[in-house]
Amino acid sequence: MTAMLNSAPLAITEPDAIRLEYPWRSQGGRMRSTGLFCSRRTVLALLVSSSVVSLSKGSTALADQTSQNRFGYEDVIGRAKALAERPFDAEAAAIPQELTKLSYDSYREIRFRRDRAFWRDGASDYRLLLFHLGFLHTKPVQVHIIKNGTAIPIPFTTGLFEYGKVPVPKQLSPSLGFAGFAVTTTLNDPNVQDELISFIGASYFRFLGRGHRYGLSARSLAIDVGGERPEEFPFFRALWLEEPSRDSTELTIYGLLDSRSVAGAFRYVVTPGKQTSVQVTATIMPRREIARLGVAPLTSMFLAGEGDLSRRTDFRPEIHDSDGLMFRIESGEWAWRPIHNPKALRISSFADRNLRGFGLMQRDRNFEHYQDLEARYHARPGYWIEPEGNWGDGRLELIEIPTDNEAFDNIVACWTPSTPLPAGKATVFSYRLSALSTTGALHPYGQVKNSFDGGDSLESSANGIGKKRFIIDFADGDLAFYLSDAKRVEVVASTTAGAILGTILDPNPITKGFRVIVDVNLPAGESTELRVFLKSRGRVLTEIWTNSWTVAAPDSIPKAVRND
Repeated sequence: MTAMLNSAPLAITEPDAIRLEYPWRSQGGRMRSTGLFCSRRTVLALLVSSSVVSLSKGSTALADQTSQNRFGYEDVIGRAKALAERPFDAEAAAIPQELTKLSYDSYREIRFRRDRAFWRDGASDYRLLLFHLGFLHTKPVQVHIIKNGTAIPIPFTTGLFEYGKVPVPKQLSPSLGFAGFAVTTTLNDPNVQDELISFIGASYFRFLGRGHRYGLSARSLAIDVGGERPEEFPFFRALWLEEPSRDSTELTIYGLLDSRSVAGAFRYVVTPGKQTSVQVTATIMPRREIARLGVAPLTSMFLAGEGDLSRRTDFRPEIHDSDGLMFRIESGEWAWRPIHNPKALRISSFADRNLRGFGLMQRDRNFEHYQDLEARYHARPGYWIEPEGNWGDGRLELIEIPTDNEAFDNIVACWTPSTPLPAGKATVFSYRLSALSTTGALHPYGQVKNSFDGGDSLESSANGIGKKRFIIDFADGDLAFYLSDAKRVEVVASTTAGAILGTILDPNPITKGFRVIVDVNLPAGESTELRVFLKSRGRVLTEIWTNSWTVAAPDSIPKAVRND
């Protein structure tokens, strides 16, 4: 996994300036090179007789010669099918050694020139910028612009970049490729270009809504994440962007994905706004059966929250990009699972048919709870996924990886089919991915505002019985209505193992909600899943708070915990 490499935005000094964040960061809690493997045998030949300047002004001299009609998603599906029908090609296109030896600081010196942004001379509100290869990004991806239906590969030239104190590389091939790209638009101000979406590293991408700062990441596909086999990282061999017009309200991106186990074609339709959304269509073609295929995966960072006092590393009370997993099952129930930084790898599975929605959310938007002027964790978006069509039987998985450093993403959420996708056959998944600041509009029920875990205790007995107290704050919805008569509100608490010892319900006039205290016991060496919600007679008042708890066996430390 990669180290987190975020820089401050560029200064804004002109009306048409570009405010750019650099979205390099950790993914999944282990170091990973975000370079993309790109075989020279599978990349379209580049015709380099025309300059990038002419390309940005609309030249079609570099046209993709393999398509006679308008280039579109079906072309990408055809290429993915061709990849899937032959053995995986692991040949890597090497880049010059002077680029692989770039340090973190020297790589940060290299920036795309704002005055060379593609589409700058057009009438649209979008600008395309490219990321340079080097440092961790050592394997290239070919980037294309689709103009008037023709796919035009962008040749590399050092003239696109400012190198600062780094010597300008010599004799680099126009077919070198790039590490990825970012697109900016008038997201927050009609006169300022702010970063909207970026693709860099394997199949990762990130996007922003109005007022957001980069936090969690979306992935196009995950394979064997959290499994017994080493995780496999599908990557993009090529990316295409349709050139927007003056009246374009959407941006369309295509990706050709490949890895040892799967090939795929992806389409992303990006609609910027207060809640930027990405409509994703994924055509997956496995080369083999994949037991742990992660569809619509999200990855985030959680170091410490309000219930993790021991995890704090400095003056900041909380440090996280997301604070909970929110999901809606086929029956219509809404649930909230607080995220933790566990002591051992923990995988929680929620089986369901036709899952109706899930996401990693940053529900806490209070700056005082973070006190971080640079990272601005309170401004990080949540990503909410709404599947389209029936995804069938499967399970939503939350994977929590121990970490002691906020530089590493250690949280993954994804949906995994119960039955492995058949090898050699295309399967299509479609879903809508939205960047949200609040979850209040998703459902009408009261929501979990805080979640605290009390300390564990172990009673002395033959086998040992663990006891623990959980504290949950519910607010919003229609809870304020019941504050004057709390006796009408009932706590519904259940556990899959052990026993609920008792519950306490306290009205909270400050939050206009209720605080719930639940005491639980559990035999040593066992794990349990807890569920707590509020109701009034036959009416459900809140979403379901769910959490897991494991009591270690005497004189043992679990290497990993799995809750199904």
